[in-house]
Amino acid sequence: MSALEIVRIPVLSDNYVWLVHDPDSKATMVVDPAVADPVLEAARARGWAITHIWNTHWHPDHTGGNAAIKEAAEAWGGCTITGPAAEFARIPTLDVQVRGGDRVTLGAHVAEVWDVPAHTAGHIAYHFADGEAIFVGDTMFAMGCGRLFEGTAEQMFANMQRLATLDDATRVYCAHEYTLSNARFAVTVDPDNRALADRLAAVETARAAGEPTVPTTIGAERATNPFLRAPTAAELGRIRALKDAA
Repeated sequence: MSALEIVRIPVLSDNYVWLVHDPDSKATMVVDPAVADPVLEAARARGWAITHIWNTHWHPDHTGGNAAIKEAAEAWGGCTITGPAAEFARIPTLDVQVRGGDRVTLGAHVAEVWDVPAHTAGHIAYHFADGEAIFVGDTMFAMGCGRLFEGTAEQMFANMQRLATLDDATRVYCAHEYTLSNARFAVTVDPDNRALADRLAAVETARAAGEPTVPTTIGAERATNPFLRAPTAAELGRIRALKDAA
């Protein structure tokens, strides 16, 4: 089984859309398309026909391109839009509703659906165990986590604890380029962390050169992410409140 090909597509001011292609079956999936045109251009440039869209949550900067991509994909044989059952009413383009424990496929590659509520009430993630990759939407960022718009610190802490069970090599595909601001905040709450200081310096260099900083890995987050490293839900909530006020 060939490895998945994963392409980063920067859109809007700081969003990333992920284009995922299985070379064996030729199936191509889009994760959280904020807009359609750059995604369609990236697929056409590679000769890929989009067959699937997977949404992690209902926010418009993750679903705004659904309808236009689905319409364009009719020329390629159509595509199926999959997303969280708990947010079906807020994503009218959904064809397939999934919940934690369900499995979705791209060719022979199988992803397990995780329930990761907190940023939104029905937020999900997609974990490819065979490819050591997880698409987390706005649940985890490099050195950060999503705002608790519709959930609690306890829920986000549970999400972080579950993510921490993954192997260090697991690549984490988040949906925003928030790394520099997250790193600058992280050093204020974990000032003695040498790995964090080193990572901040590397991120500053990368961003100054216009380079992206994600995907990240579970190993990098285990060493430097204050939300993943928080020992309790109360501490995660305290840090999240500080970040919100920063």
